[in-house]
Amino acid sequence: MEFTVAITGASGAIYAQRTLFHMAASGVVERINLIVSDAARTVARVELGVDFGTDNGWINEWLGLPRGSRMVHLHRLDNIAAKPSSGSHPQEGMVIVPCSMGTLGAIASGAGTNLIHRAADVTLKEGRRLVLVPRETPYNAIHLENMLRLSRAGAHIIPASPGFYHRPQSIEALVDHFVFRVLDHLGIPHSPTTQWRGLKEQSGELVNAKED
Repeated sequence: MEFTVAITGASGAIYAQRTLFHMAASGVVERINLIVSDAARTVARVELGVDFGTDNGWINEWLGLPRGSRMVHLHRLDNIAAKPSSGSHPQEGMVIVPCSMGTLGAIASGAGTNLIHRAADVTLKEGRRLVLVPRETPYNAIHLENMLRLSRAGAHIIPASPGFYHRPQSIEALVDHFVFRVLDHLGIPHSPTTQWRGLKEQSGELVNAKED
């Protein structure tokens, strides 16, 4: 399976990191086309203390992959001739995580100016899975209208709104639970530990039921 992952300048760089980590560890994803905006590099530096380089070395180190791994392929933002820009290049879909409102608006208008916009437009026109993870609050009317327009065009809008019923004990656990929902919409297998199985009573309290 091959996917494109784009990281834009919205807050929430950890969502991108954990999405890439679980995709790489899934056992079914063979190639990831990665596109990083300039603003995303700034956000990652502020939020995670990570400096995004211009080659694959930092990516593999970031994700715990062997330094020589060729699973992730980094594409320049201005390289409109890259593989994700063409509908004739086969892949399963694309996720933009996190997705800034500027990127959302550019895709919704069809007036893209970089590889992220073009790759998303191609994903929609080819009828492939496009998952957008906006991380903004509150939404204004323009944001909501753009999301509705993209939803009607076939995109999956999954705001970064994590759940708590699995009782996360760390930020990573909280983020991973949300990332698993993103992977569901991309058709990528993951750990079933946070999947809802109904309620049962145990020691006087209601808990998420486990499989027998």
